[in-house]
Amino acid sequence: MLVVVAHPDDETFGCGSVIAHAAIRGVEVTVCCATRGEAGVDATGTTSSSSELAKLREAELHAAGAILGVSHIELLDFADSDMTGAMSPHALAAVPLAHVVDAVAEVIKRRQPDIVVALDADGLQDHRDHVRIGLATRDAFRAVCSPPTRLYYWTIRRSAIQRWSDEQRARQAHADYTEIDLGRSDEEITMVLDTTDVLARRRAAIAEHRSQVSPFAGVSESVELAFLGEAHLVRIEPAWDGAETETELFGAARSELPQT
Repeated sequence: MLVVVAHPDDETFGCGSVIAHAAIRGVEVTVCCATRGEAGVDATGTTSSSSELAKLREAELHAAGAILGVSHIELLDFADSDMTGAMSPHALAAVPLAHVVDAVAEVIKRRQPDIVVALDADGLQDHRDHVRIGLATRDAFRAVCSPPTRLYYWTIRRSAIQRWSDEQRARQAHADYTEIDLGRSDEEITMVLDTTDVLARRRAAIAEHRSQVSPFAGVSESVELAFLGEAHLVRIEPAWDGAETETELFGAARSELPQT
């Protein structure tokens, strides 16, 4: 499985349960990260430049990936675009989309995954880099993959993000995100994975991203479980046919797997 994300921490704060779910089933997981996240804010206060923050976040990516069970990490060399404002010419959202498509396609051809998972370009419009990497992965997949290889977007259940937003407003936290329309309706989600068996791994991986404020810090247990206890995906290729919602990526029975 290849998981394609924009920044260090997307693989954990976002796709972490999907990665761990696959890894404990013996799946070889590669994470392709497009940037080093140097435009973020260092919550630890231990770095003094964007280059130092990039090194720290890259180290956090590797540490969290090891906990989740990632076998390989591929770092592309695009700059972090930040959420708003001017961008460097080499920023992920500033370069021509075709350049990003080519870079992702090279990773796909090298790794030959059975399943590709990317950030939801339609449901996760909180950051221009998230949209760009989702679109680029979709186009790269269509250019170099054929059945039975599948492409999924990792997404958020809209009802869960609404509960999260209500709690954040009450805490006056994450103001940049609470007013954004994020996620997908239940009718749009084509796969729901029960990931309660990897909760410990997910929480431990989240803790490795010390430079970034976890979106789950301070939330109620029920809201945390809405995000960590399930993973939600939308099948993009082959196009979803409206059949029953999928519940497994690779078909292994949970009862046969070790609990972690």
